[in-house]
This record gives sequence, structure tokens and C-alpha cells, in this order.
Amino acid sequence: MRLNKYIAQSGIASRRKADELTLSGAVTINGLVMDQPGYDVQDGDVVSVNGVVIRSEKKMVYLILNKPKGFVTTVSDDQGRPTVMDLVSDIEERIYPIGRLDCNTTGMLLLTNDGDLAYRLTHPKHHIYKTYRARVSGILSSERANRLRRGIDIGGFVTSRSNVEILKHGDHSTIVEIQIYEGKNRQVRKMFAAVGNKVIDLERIAIGELRLGHLKSGHYRKLTPREIEYLKRC
Repeated sequence: MRLNKYIAQSGIASRRKADELTLSGAVTINGLVMDQPGYDVQDGDVVSVNGVVIRSEKKMVYLILNKPKGFVTTVSDDQGRPTVMDLVSDIEERIYPIGRLDCNTTGMLLLTNDGDLAYRLTHPKHHIYKTYRARVSGILSSERANRLRRGIDIGGFVTSRSNVEILKHGDHSTIVEIQIYEGKNRQVRKMFAAVGNKVIDLERIAIGELRLGHLKSGHYRKLTPREIEYLKRC
């Protein structure tokens, strides 16, 4: 098995990142530095990354989690806050989140040990839309919604075109769905703030055609073979 695939199947990096680790000298095989990404790993080879022995995990795990508020989307947290990994602690394989949701954003989060899939789903060049449902302060006017659709400066970065649908106007807030394919830090919150509507609640309800559905907050389920195949085609 090619070295970068072996590292990716261990669950610690995508194949592209595995190549970078190898070229930087972080990978050893049988105690010797291996700087050739094309090396073919043989039975009995001991592969280490940054001094830690890894093993190619043949069992791939794909989960969808309904993330609650108050959980950070990291494997560990130096501030001692609860992480999404606490919600999947009964999974034996080493998995990690695909992308991030900020602490106060709820909804759909994918977790896997498939490094290649994680890379493809998070890279903006693949234009995989993420759908969010937001409750924002005030009235989101048609003019403001059109500004969001065209792309807006959120502080040194102009967003790409997005899909925006106003669902309901209340007396003091608006319910709206927005689809983006980029993943800048707190992007949706910054977009609404840029037009004068602060996000009150934010939930991610879909990634591409894969939807959160009726999965309860804090619960997870395994993706079906059809859902996994769909994501790989993306």
C-alpha cells in the first residue's frame, strides 16, 4: 500500500497532508526517516508519524452527529470545555470531525477516520453547499438578502454567491435559510452582521444533499452505504 494511503487510513491526515508530513521528515519506517511519498508499505513495516506508531485502519467509520450548543468541534480542548468527541466516546476507532461548527452553533456535523473524504468535503474548490437555518435580529429585507446572495465583505474577505431564502418574518426577528460552500471561521454570523442582522440562533441542517432530519440533539447515527457513496462522489 502506498505510504500516503497507509497514513490516511490511520485516520490522522489526508493523503495530501500525508505527503507533506513525509517530505518534512516527520515519517519513519522501521526507525529510519522516509522522505519518499511513493514508498510501498510492506507487511511488517513499522510506520511512525512524529514518533507515534500508526496502523492502517481497515474499518472506515462515517457518522452524522446533531451537535448541541456548548460543545467545541475539536478532538481536545485546552480550556477544559466539552468537545464533540465526548458525544461519540463509545466509538472504538479513532475518528475526528470534518470541518467545524462554533461553540454556539448546533446541527449537522460529520465525523470519520477517512482522511481523503475529510479533505474533499472541506476544500472550497469542490463547491459542496452547507445549508444553515438562522434566526436573526430585526427584519431581513429583500435588499439585505440580495447583498448576501451577491457576496459580501466580512472583513478582508468577500464571500462567494450564496443562496438565501427568507422563511418567516416575526415582530423582532427573521427566520432564514442560507447556503454557502466556503467555510471561513464564523462566516454565516459575520455575513448577517455585515448587513445589520445579528444571528441569534444558528443550526446547520444539511451538507450537500445529506440532511440532518429528525436526529435528536446530542445523538449520532452511522451513515448508510448510499449516503457514504454520495459523499465520495461529491
